[in-house]
Formats: sequence, structure tokens, C-alpha cells
Amino acid sequence: MTIEPSSVPMAPILKALNGQTQAIPPVWFMRQAGRYLPEYRALRATTPDFISFCLNPEKAAEATLQPIRRFGFDAAILFSDILVIPQALGQNVAFEAGEGPVLGELPALEAMRDLAGQAGVHLKNVGETLMRVRAALDTDKTTLIGFCGGPWTVMTYMLNGRKAQDRTLIRAFVYDNPVYVAQLMDIVIEASAHYLKMQADSGAQVLKIFESWAEGLPDPYFHQLIIEPHQKLIARVRALGVTLPIIGFPRGSEVRLFDYLEAVNVEALALGTATPLKLGRELQKIKPIQGALDPVVLRSGGVALDAAIDRLMEAWGQGPYIFNLGHGIFLDTPIAHVELALKRIRG
Repeated sequence: MTIEPSSVPMAPILKALNGQTQAIPPVWFMRQAGRYLPEYRALRATTPDFISFCLNPEKAAEATLQPIRRFGFDAAILFSDILVIPQALGQNVAFEAGEGPVLGELPALEAMRDLAGQAGVHLKNVGETLMRVRAALDTDKTTLIGFCGGPWTVMTYMLNGRKAQDRTLIRAFVYDNPVYVAQLMDIVIEASAHYLKMQADSGAQVLKIFESWAEGLPDPYFHQLIIEPHQKLIARVRALGVTLPIIGFPRGSEVRLFDYLEAVNVEALALGTATPLKLGRELQKIKPIQGALDPVVLRSGGVALDAAIDRLMEAWGQGPYIFNLGHGIFLDTPIAHVELALKRIRG
């Protein structure tokens, strides 16, 4: 949807999402708040349990604001996790050292269905985090982004429990249990829609759908598990009265991106690290784009980082573009490399 012009100054991110080309593209980085920052590590050490940390409004707001204070990014993205949705649906979620997320037994479908419409209420602490951050931001310059996980990605964790990284297991489950998968997908969509609605009501200015595990799906499953759920999720969010721009990120699905844009009514498309420059230019003719600097080259720095930034700026800087990574910052990325990248981008 087009953002209506007004007498209020429009922040650079919102200008890009409105289709405007800017001499210097706005910039923010996925996982810009997190373990590569010493101030984050000190804050994180105060709360052993990660989900409890995400649901602590004071601490989550501080984590969200830390990279804005340090680097002056053009957007602050809510500090949270996509797995608050399974927790809101009654599934136990824990993060174990060396293991990552570990999810407990999946509740009965009917029990989760009863909880789906209350996801925004259950996650009201996230709303308080957003309100705190919004109050601290100069929104003429810095845009507040809320998000949820893509329905398929969230389901991979819910169904696989401890083995969420092994997507062959979840694909096998889809083949063997299509009715159950469709029912669970609808529940996740409903919960995610109410969660995004709550975020919009709490001060988010843009919403993003992180479909981190969109790659590798054969026909017709990309349509069934990515495109159709995103269509349903966005339609439900709009039906709940949300008018904010939405960025879609079906990571790793470069060969499907035209299909995605044709079918899913997002305001912008986030691109992963494997996106060819030529493809990005063609997609940019349809919708504003975001991405796709390799976080590995950000970590490496030097001449390679300068060259990678210059290539993206030259290829995509002549259209509506938000400079970002193609995936999240690595925890061992030097802060100096982030500072140098921002200087390079901003000229």
C-alpha cells in the first residue's frame, strides 16, 4: 500500500517503502541488536532465560535501542524472537547452551486454536517494549519495525522440537500429514495476525515477516507452505484493521521471488545473500527491495567489504532500496566493521 503524503516529515525507511529513490539509501542490519555488542552482553547477563529476557519490556527495549545509540541506524527493530508464538500457543520453549531452541510437546490442536486469538494479549509485554522504544525514538529519522516469524518457519520449530534445523524431517511430516499441517498452519497464522495487530497498536511503524526456512521446497509446496500462508496472514492482518507497510522475507527462495511478489501483497521484498544483482534490479521495478549484503563479508571487512557495498549501491541505488544484510550479523563481527560499512554506505 502507498503511504499517504502528509505535512509530517517522512523518515528515510518510510520514503523507501513508499517507492522513493534516495541519494543515500536508508540502512539497518538484521540482528543489529545482539551478542556482537558488549553493552548487549552485559544486559543479557542479567537474565539467564532468553525468553524471559525477550518478554521483559525494560530490558528488551534497551536491547532494541542500543544499536541506534551506537550507530544511528535508520530503523530500530523490536528485540524479540519468533518463538514467542509457540509459547503463546501453550508450547514450552527453552534455549539451551549449545543447542539453540528446544520446544516441548505440541499441545492439542483445539487447545492451540482457543489460544490463537489471544496471542496479542498473551504477548502484551512485547507491546510494552514497543511503546517504550517508540517513546525514545525520533521517528522523523528512525523507524520502528515490528515482526513475526513466517508461519512455515514457526511450524518447523513447533513440529521438530529439538531438531528444528533438520528440515528434511519437517518436509517428511508435511508429506505424511497434510491435513494436520494445514490445521496447524491456520492456527499459527491466526496467532501471528493478532500478534502483529498488537504490535501495530503499540507503536510499530512497519512490520516484517521473517520466513527464514523458505528455501528448498519443491513444487507445489512453496506455494502451499509459503505463498498461501503469507497471503492469508496479510489478509487477516488487514482485516484486523492494520494499515502499516509489510516487508516479506522468504529467505533462500531466489528462484521463486517473482512468484512471491505476484501473489503476496507486501510493500517491499527483503533479499537474501544469494540474490543476483540483475534479479534484484528486476524485482525493484515491481516493489522496493531490502538487502542483501553478506554478513560474512561484514565480518571479514577490508577491501572485500568495500567492494561488496559498492556493488550493491551501484546495482540497486537507482531505485527504492533499503540497505541491509541478507541474513543476521554474526556474533563475532567487529564493531569497527559495522562503523566502516555505515560510513561507506552514507558516503
